[in-house]
Amino acid sequence: MIKELIVVEGKNDAAVVRRAFPQADIMITHGWGLSHSQIEALQTANRRRGVIVFTDPDHAGERIRRRLSDLLPGCRHAFVPRERAIYKGKVGVEAASVLDIQAALGRVRTGGQAGTTFDQQDLIQGGLTGTHQAAARRKRLGALLAIGYGNSKNFLWRLNALGITRREFEQAMEQMEAELNGCDQTQRNH
Repeated sequence: MIKELIVVEGKNDAAVVRRAFPQADIMITHGWGLSHSQIEALQTANRRRGVIVFTDPDHAGERIRRRLSDLLPGCRHAFVPRERAIYKGKVGVEAASVLDIQAALGRVRTGGQAGTTFDQQDLIQGGLTGTHQAAARRKRLGALLAIGYGNSKNFLWRLNALGITRREFEQAMEQMEAELNGCDQTQRNH
């Protein structure tokens, strides 16, 4: 059971989350426009029980996520991979399966002040920016770390703001490299 309030963008997003977690409490933002009373309610919920931001894996969803992160210090974040949230050309939480929703909400991350653990050099060294494969690498690494996909700037923000440790990053990089080289982590370590 999820104790936090789950925040989604639309009623169809709420419907699929309810199918995955029938007892969950959900608030719908209806996009970007939150009223003053909605913001106050979210801030109260965040202080008392916590909030999970679960927006669509698109540009608008990312803008809403950033705004909510600013308004709700320490809120948590759930990400459904973009490729798992597309149906008939529409991208959104509503297009994800119940299993994908359960997986995403089972791997929430706590947000906070963006730290400085990672910098642009980490992205360059990891082939996460500046190469033809950078977007695909960020996509895979984002899935492994449960932080979703983002462009270079956004991905760097997510690494720092969502509390990814250096160890987690390095392990996920190793796993990704092993996958790309055609062997899994257990084969690589033996």
